[in-house]
Amino acid sequence: MKKIGNLPRAIEHARLLREKYLADDTRPGWHFAVPGDYGLPGDPNGAFFADGRYHLMYLYDCRSDSFRWGHISSADLLHWRAHPDAVVPDRLDGGIFSGGAFVDGDGVCYLSYWGLPVPGGGHGGIRLIRSCDRRYDRWEKFGDYALACTEPGILCLDGGGRRRWLGCADPSNIWRKGGFYYMQTGNLCVLTKFRRDGLHDYGAQAPARDADPDISGDWVDLFRSSDLKQWEYLHRFYQRDASGVWTGADEDAMCPSFLPLPKSPAGGEASGRYLQLFISHNRGCQYYIGSYDTDKDLFLPLRHGRMTWTDNTFFAPEALVDGAGRQIMWSWLLDNPSDEKQRGWSGVYGLPRSLWLREDGSLGIAPAEEIKNLRCRREDFLAAVPADGRAALDCANGVSCEIILRADVTGGAQAGLYVRAAPDFSEYTKIWYDAANARLVFDAAKSGRLGRPVTETAPLELAPGERLELDVFIDNSVVEVFANGRQAITRRVYPEGAESTGVHVFTAGCPRVEELAVYEMAPANFY
Repeated sequence: MKKIGNLPRAIEHARLLREKYLADDTRPGWHFAVPGDYGLPGDPNGAFFADGRYHLMYLYDCRSDSFRWGHISSADLLHWRAHPDAVVPDRLDGGIFSGGAFVDGDGVCYLSYWGLPVPGGGHGGIRLIRSCDRRYDRWEKFGDYALACTEPGILCLDGGGRRRWLGCADPSNIWRKGGFYYMQTGNLCVLTKFRRDGLHDYGAQAPARDADPDISGDWVDLFRSSDLKQWEYLHRFYQRDASGVWTGADEDAMCPSFLPLPKSPAGGEASGRYLQLFISHNRGCQYYIGSYDTDKDLFLPLRHGRMTWTDNTFFAPEALVDGAGRQIMWSWLLDNPSDEKQRGWSGVYGLPRSLWLREDGSLGIAPAEEIKNLRCRREDFLAAVPADGRAALDCANGVSCEIILRADVTGGAQAGLYVRAAPDFSEYTKIWYDAANARLVFDAAKSGRLGRPVTETAPLELAPGERLELDVFIDNSVVEVFANGRQAITRRVYPEGAESTGVHVFTAGCPRVEELAVYEMAPANFY
């Protein structure tokens, strides 16, 4: 154990840091926030379930060396216990970037990650680390790279008179089938090399430098191994729709996750379909639902969807399958305030989402059931709903609450909420359902100067006679909206006024509001 030189001073500093965080009105009380240093990048990584506990790694910038994976675990998805950092730099790693997790049948957990280059020491690559400790506190790295990059984030293979440029970054979770282990890798660095002018310049407006249509848009490369040490390249794992209906040629595929979808938010029986989660850096989190051709080792996408539409705020997904068969995911909320260096921390995750296959083949999305355990006092406001117009809700806590709104919005009616609203409406965040255009709307244009002043819309078409069902979660700077078990928008907001805590309901042409309730939510984070 490392010795602390001045213990009283360390204790005093810990108290001061705790007090600083508790006084920060942007730091959430029950969404996971990086406990120290900077989550920038702040991807969730290495999620797995074992022996009744959820384990989650978080990428952060440790100022004592470089990027690391912190490690937390929980029995209830709400209250997290810190472990020693799981993955730290060594002689081969100049820093640790994203990857996944896999628990083998013997209970040994393997983490796959992208090791960044050591200055003057090669180009980095994909590495594995394992833990045979059932507390998963002690981790042992494999001695060498599983895949050694030939240049940062890229593996170049020569064969058959042709060079192949493969992604060698952001490995997925590993899975096992027929005596082999499988792993995907992301393609951003290949696209950057051939189609853009630099890693951080990748985007729709940058000029293409290569006409090869084979190096365009999102794809992942698939590798397999019989022993987790020697890996062979197979092929691209799926074929994107080149027509551009689903994704554009300017989009990459990173932070991949590949897991089976259950038939229910509660888990249980598998649906036979799989979910491929990934990001493009310019447009954020998205997914494919499809079938897995196990004979050809190919994923066959049947449906595409997004989890962010206006920018890339909802970013870097990570998922696991738990003991009940639920697929649970997290995402990093990439919207960091400009003054975060003075705050001493950064890095927030969205609520754990339960994902499943709905009967119509679409993706079911809902907050994990455990979130209800944070509910405290319930206040009902059905009597306060105006026939047409806006009404304030005198709720106990407008910065830590869950709001439930159930309404009939037939005939093009509108119903929604203003949250984090100032008394004079100089600041507010507006959330509503636009029935005429079949869309869920999150208007952050007046949510504060530190955030992104945008209006985000997500497609949501209600069936004839289906009522609108909104669950809105407010946790200081985090606002999440879930609608009808199949759509969600998550963003961060930064109102400046101390009194910007108001909650208001509004309707327009709405035949009936059936339920309007507010739960105060208990904090779960230690600070």
